Amino acid sequence: METGHSPFEKAIRMMELPVCDAFVKSGRLAPIKFAPGTKVLEPNREIADSFPNSIAASENRILAAGDTLSRRATGKKVAVMFSGGPAAGGHNVVTGLKQILGPDNTLLGIKAGPKGLLKGNFFEITDDHVCHVMNTGGFNLMGTDRTKIEKPEDIEKVKYVCREHNIDAIVVIGGDDSNTNAAFLAEKLFSDVKEDGSGVQVIGVPKTIDGDLQLGDELPISFGFDTATKIYSEQVGNILRDSSSSLKYWHFIRLMGRSASHVTLEVALQTHPTIALISEEVRRRDITLPEIVDSIAETVIMRAKKGINYGVVLVPEGLIEFIPGFTTMIDDLNDKMAQFKDELIHKDIRGQLQFIYSKLTQTHGELLESLPESIKFKLMADRDEHGNLPVSKIETETMLSGAVKARICELDASIRFETLNHFFGYEARCGASTVFDSAYTYNLGATAGSLILDGHTGYMASLTDLDKGARPLGIPIASLLDIEIRKGKPAQVIEKALVKLDSPAFVYFEFRRNLWAENDLSNSPGPIQMWGPTSRQLPKTVALNREYNSLNFNFSAGQMD
Repeated sequence: METGHSPFEKAIRMMELPVCDAFVKSGRLAPIKFAPGTKVLEPNREIADSFPNSIAASENRILAAGDTLSRRATGKKVAVMFSGGPAAGGHNVVTGLKQILGPDNTLLGIKAGPKGLLKGNFFEITDDHVCHVMNTGGFNLMGTDRTKIEKPEDIEKVKYVCREHNIDAIVVIGGDDSNTNAAFLAEKLFSDVKEDGSGVQVIGVPKTIDGDLQLGDELPISFGFDTATKIYSEQVGNILRDSSSSLKYWHFIRLMGRSASHVTLEVALQTHPTIALISEEVRRRDITLPEIVDSIAETVIMRAKKGINYGVVLVPEGLIEFIPGFTTMIDDLNDKMAQFKDELIHKDIRGQLQFIYSKLTQTHGELLESLPESIKFKLMADRDEHGNLPVSKIETETMLSGAVKARICELDASIRFETLNHFFGYEARCGASTVFDSAYTYNLGATAGSLILDGHTGYMASLTDLDKGARPLGIPIASLLDIEIRKGKPAQVIEKALVKLDSPAFVYFEFRRNLWAENDLSNSPGPIQMWGPTSRQLPKTVALNREYNSLNFNFSAGQMD
């Protein structure tokens, strides 16, 4: 077999990882027990009413790690699945889970995520499996998908599959939506699944490269974020260096993060770009699209007058949905195009635009008219099967660079302004894990396995105090849920953690960004380091927001035998 045998992959498989002291007894890996801690979460009343079993069992208390389990449960059959988009570190969750369960319990992999669970598509995960994928990126051991298990008939299918295969526990490795799914599964499978009346345990593990699954000190970050942002930081650092070498291009770079700007903020702190836009700031301060364009144009002109005709602008993927008036303009446009489809069908794009301007509200018409022609054409043409425009399809970096170019021509036509646009997305999802993500996920897997062996359900595995030893925790998932409007209807979901404008990371960025705009102060972080002095670096946003004394993580100096 040729796959996965590059010299690099062979080397990282052999890389030793630090393990939390809580899991090490006499030089060997051992599961731990948990006890209710002092931190109590407060779900709203409607959530509590929807999860009576989970809430009663957890009392909304975060579980804290205790001593080693005096007796390891045996004969358990645990199924694990990936859910949602891939992220670096998933394989190490499976490895940590497999090794903490030990040889007297069975770990089954679920092929193709939740869809595979519904079909009972299992295979036994062996020591050879985990040895081959240890410290490697991707979810290729089992595959993944985005199926949501929420309909009553889907729950019944899961119950049937668990009975047929004698499943005792399910581990869901995923983001906020996947862990929301895990909360519902834990409630529905709490009891009366098997013939003896027992239930099936469900444990979640926090994954998302967007970094929007957080809970303060108790869940400092989701796994995959560190690897993704370090890959993006290398790419942005390279572009910054190219920009100051060729001396003539402004690069507009869109980064992943539709709901939150954690990725853009982290990459900005790593690389010091000329400009970085933060969606949450745009919404909070009601910054309009013309104001964003003016701000960038003024920076371009200011630098040009210093003889600096280049720069880099970072744009979060979800910026458009945070700009005041933009989403309502899109809604108005969708409505009018549906209402007047018979009149529009015989017109070309320019004719359609002229017709639509007069049908939109004045504010929306002016906003649409202010956009670059290429974006206006895209708004009119790119429709889904229902005739609506998916906002995520809009190339924000292209929209901004075109609008800025037009504005500079109005302000000072003598300014040279050449642009290149980029989107850094899937390139970072399956990269080889950073040392932090590798160690973090291995210990998250051990935490998930310990929660199962200690008899818990409805919890998300977590680690806290990442700078001083790391302590395993169990967070009651149902207690994280809130009511949000999704697809026009109220839904019970885990609330996404957005960038807080009073957080130490954002405050530091805000303090430094004008200097980055006025001068060339860029950094080029280079490739991810697996060995050496910078290999243990945490995400800067995590270190700043949690007020750690070091940028390096510290789980334990000890290794297992």
